[in-house]
Amino acid sequence: AGGRGKDGAPIITFPEFAGFSEIPDDDFLNVVTYLTSIPSLEAASIGFIIIIDRRRDKWSAVKASLTRIAGAFPGNLQLVFVLRPSRFIQRAIADIGIKLYRDDFKMKVPIIMLNSVSDLHGYIDKSQLTRELGGTLEYGHSQWIHHRTAIENFAMTVKTTAQMLQTFGTDLAETELPNDVQCTEELLSSHTDHHSKLKDELKLAVKQGATLLTCIREPVTRSANSKLSPDELENVATVERLLAQLDETEKAFDQFWTKHHLKLEQCLQLRHFEHDFREVKLTLDNLMETQAAFADIGDSVTRVENLLKEQKHLEEKGQEPLEKAQSLALHGEQLIQNNHYAVDSIRPKCVELRRICDDFTNETKKKYDILGKSLELHKQLDKASQWCEAGIYLLASQAVDKCQSQEGAETALVEIEKFLVTAKEHQLSNPKEFYNQFDMILTPEIKANAQRIVQKLEDVQEMFDKRQVSLKKLAAKQTRPVQPVAPHPESSPKRASPKITRPAAQENTSYHFEVRRKGPAAQNGNHALVLSTFLSFSHIINELIETERVYVEELQSIIEGYASEMDNPNLVHLIPSALQNKKEILFGNLPEIYYFHNRIFLKEIENCIENPELLARCFLKRKEDLQIYEKYCQNKPRSEALWRQCGDSIFFQECQRKLDHKLSLDAYLLKPVQRITKYQLLLKEMLKCSKNSEGTAELEEALATVLDIIKSVNDSMHQIAITGYEGDVSELGKLLMQGSFNVWTDHKKGHNKVKDLARFKPMQRHLFLYTKMLLFCKKREENTDGHEKTASYSFKNSLKMSTVGITENVKGDNKKFEIWYNGREEVYIIQASSVELKNTWISEIRKVLTGQLEACR
Repeated sequence: AGGRGKDGAPIITFPEFAGFSEIPDDDFLNVVTYLTSIPSLEAASIGFIIIIDRRRDKWSAVKASLTRIAGAFPGNLQLVFVLRPSRFIQRAIADIGIKLYRDDFKMKVPIIMLNSVSDLHGYIDKSQLTRELGGTLEYGHSQWIHHRTAIENFAMTVKTTAQMLQTFGTDLAETELPNDVQCTEELLSSHTDHHSKLKDELKLAVKQGATLLTCIREPVTRSANSKLSPDELENVATVERLLAQLDETEKAFDQFWTKHHLKLEQCLQLRHFEHDFREVKLTLDNLMETQAAFADIGDSVTRVENLLKEQKHLEEKGQEPLEKAQSLALHGEQLIQNNHYAVDSIRPKCVELRRICDDFTNETKKKYDILGKSLELHKQLDKASQWCEAGIYLLASQAVDKCQSQEGAETALVEIEKFLVTAKEHQLSNPKEFYNQFDMILTPEIKANAQRIVQKLEDVQEMFDKRQVSLKKLAAKQTRPVQPVAPHPESSPKRASPKITRPAAQENTSYHFEVRRKGPAAQNGNHALVLSTFLSFSHIINELIETERVYVEELQSIIEGYASEMDNPNLVHLIPSALQNKKEILFGNLPEIYYFHNRIFLKEIENCIENPELLARCFLKRKEDLQIYEKYCQNKPRSEALWRQCGDSIFFQECQRKLDHKLSLDAYLLKPVQRITKYQLLLKEMLKCSKNSEGTAELEEALATVLDIIKSVNDSMHQIAITGYEGDVSELGKLLMQGSFNVWTDHKKGHNKVKDLARFKPMQRHLFLYTKMLLFCKKREENTDGHEKTASYSFKNSLKMSTVGITENVKGDNKKFEIWYNGREEVYIIQASSVELKNTWISEIRKVLTGQLEACR
């Protein structure tokens, strides 16, 4: 009940209970063990006082109680008080029994038999006894059980919470840190959620303990005169101890969690840093690779200026990743300053980022320095070349007949002397100093070009020296007869020093050889002739390059101003439904043509400014690439049909307005067809200018290549109009020839009348000659929505080339030839429009048959 003896010994009361002897031993032992465990160790060590109330019972009940207590009491006993039975006989028996059986009870403590409660008061104060023992101690059994249960539940909660915190702490300590951002974020979120739940559990446990403490202290709180019993005070101490234990556990866990959470946050910072590092490093590596690949130093002023623009573009492109790299390196250093655990991993990455930034900056500066020197070099070479050209013009413009007089000779000498004064402008008077100045960028090609110009300077200087010698003799009236040769009509003394920009490489190398071996008069005539040829050829090349640049710009405007705008979300509502998802039909492979000319062909023919003899090779080298026009022209009918359907839409009008084009899109879509035919005209003009010269053969071959491409494009345009052929035309091999003929047929297995009719009535057939098959089609022309007629070819018959034979002349008609099939079971007499056309077809068919025969062999 919570009472205490005078020395503080805890009192355990066994009240009267008729069924005491019926309680099982296990239950009795559990209850007694529990009761002895409630007081503090200090109170329990004093020893327990037991009061057995058997006033209304018999001696047998007293004996049974003492025996059970003696045999099962787990604590330290101090005194045993027995309130003996009140009935006389039972009291007498109890007195005798206690004397007889004292030793049987195995108790080493005194057993005091009491007759009444008042006797008990002599040993124990009333305030420590409950009312049934005449005391004043307040005791409510249900409240006592409630408090004990609550304390035990709270103790279990504290223990469970501590175990949960310990388990979580162990899990955290054993957790491996992830290697990527997402997993680290998920782990941090998971651990934080778990921590929050455990903190909530701790709060609930603390709240539970505080509530329990309030309940135990409730009597004191309710009445200032009330005092807690020793047991209640110990309950308070127990709850306070458990609360203190909870507080210590929470503090220890919070310290651990703070460190762990910091590590997780630093891990997440590290993973973000590593992820950003990889992205920035990849961008920087690509940038460095692009810069490393940028090794060209240019072979002309224009090329170097373009390279400088490209280098500037690369530098601007690199600004953003460089800024990101610098920012990331600064962030890494801040992490290090904040005592990040992965310093050894972060610091090398910061160093690497700054190194790459420095390398790119230094390399960019080096590129600018080299390109600057290259620009200066080529400007000097151009000046020297221009000086040579101006000198040649001057010498060619000095009319020989006017120099025969003393006055004319002196005037010509003055012109030459004035011109020679300008020689210092080209700064190539000292080749050794020039080579030393630009040694770091002199590639074999540039060095060869420089040597060529230096040689040209020497040749021009030699020409001037010889002219001066001749003129001085004439001025001194020591002249000899000279056959006068008229200069080129375009030459004039007024054009003594024209400002032209013809590169040195355009000079005819045989020109210097002839000049050095002829007299002054012959020099003048030869100069004029060579110069005229040179200017005409140069004019055509310039026209080719200028028109090529315009062509590339026009293609770019079509792609950017029309094709790309079809993907513009702001204009999508203007696009007609018939045009949706048909961009490839309208434009064909125009982007492929633009890419080829912009990236490859234009640059190659620009290089021919200084090396005109390479022009023909450009066309020969790019023969296969130029076949892209065949695909474009094959798609042209589909494109035109789509344009006729949608050409008047607001979308195209808006695009044309933005581009400020005077012509509509269909006019620009015709440009590729016009361009491929323009090449043959320019090449023909060049051939006229270079008859019987060294590069004539290559020009003729280049022209033949372009004509072959045009023919192939033209043939393919006819081929796509074939209808009714069930097979795949692409499996018939290369299309070699196509054209319209009169055809007579003769079938041995046919009816005689049919045969006769067939012999005399020709059929109009369009023939397609492939390497594997000869197709016979009937040409049909149809009007298309009021536009010009379009041809189609309806398939009629086919012959395998592996089983045909050919006869050149039929019945003396030199325009006819005969094709027979399957051992002359079928014979086709074919009449061409001309002998030349017939011979061309026969030659092509024989090539196919010869090729098949060689393949069989």
